[in-house]
Amino acid sequence: MNLDKAVLAFAGLVVLASVALAHYVSPWWLLLTAFAGLNMLQASFTGFCPAALVFKALGVKGGCAFK
Repeated sequence: MNLDKAVLAFAGLVVLASVALAHYVSPWWLLLTAFAGLNMLQASFTGFCPAALVFKALGVKGGCAFK
């Protein structure tokens, strides 16, 4: 798995977890979904993604989007 796929998988996991928590715990958890979406949007313009930095530090090999 390269860095791009790891970031996308993590973003998907955050969104799904947020929706489940909003359904079972509190609708305020949807703010986490909004945060994930805004972070993906800004990363598409700037190329900066905190999750990519963490995965890179963990040794995940680079991809096309995040180097």
